[in-house]
Amino acid sequence: MTVRHDNLTVDWLGYATARLESTAGTVVYTDPGRYGVLDGQYPKDGHLVVVTHNHHYDSDGIKRVARQDATVVISEAVDADDIDRDVTPVDELPYETIRCGHNDHLTVDLETDAGTRTVDMWTLPAYNRPDGPCADADGNVPHPEGSGCGFRLSIDGTTVFWPGDTDALAGFAELDVSLFLANIGGSVVMDRHAAADLAERMDPDLVVPIHYDTFDLLAADDEAFAVDVASRSVPVALDRPD
Repeated sequence: MTVRHDNLTVDWLGYATARLESTAGTVVYTDPGRYGVLDGQYPKDGHLVVVTHNHHYDSDGIKRVARQDATVVISEAVDADDIDRDVTPVDELPYETIRCGHNDHLTVDLETDAGTRTVDMWTLPAYNRPDGPCADADGNVPHPEGSGCGFRLSIDGTTVFWPGDTDALAGFAELDVSLFLANIGGSVVMDRHAAADLAERMDPDLVVPIHYDTFDLLAADDEAFAVDVASRSVPVALDRPD
């Protein structure tokens, strides 16, 4: 089911992959691929692809959705040498590739069928706190500080926040966001309760949960999440992959 919000359509394709398309025709993908996501044929229509960290870097997934003239923005922490999968090194991708820090403001011009469109984006640190809910007894975490980032995107006037793999960090609540792609998988990221608390503090125009139920570690009750968020007077919609 496609979710419609302001001038965007939103499709969650599974895992961390969301497809966002504006009425002006700008197409953006978040973290495409892995775990059977994108195994079929896709139109290679993405003008912009963003990648948050090593766990979500799938060069084959990027190639399935990106246009030949796409721009790919990838966290500076992504390193093929640290990935135990067969991936193409970032600097060998056949696209315009931008490496981003974790506290950057970028302006990206994209060539679309409707002409040049500009996407403003801001990156934010994404990590698990050593004293947080994803840490073990020794403070070890699956996503230490510096390992990745989240993205706040302005797509033809609509702001979207994809936090990546992270706890619900305090600074997120200060963001001015229209669409919140909430990471609710728990275990290695914020769970549905923390995401609902963040949604209440952030007060976006719409929340769409993603990055859950791909495998057992990310099991989450999306209906309970939706009820929780709606009870806080925040609009929410579910979009389950086919």
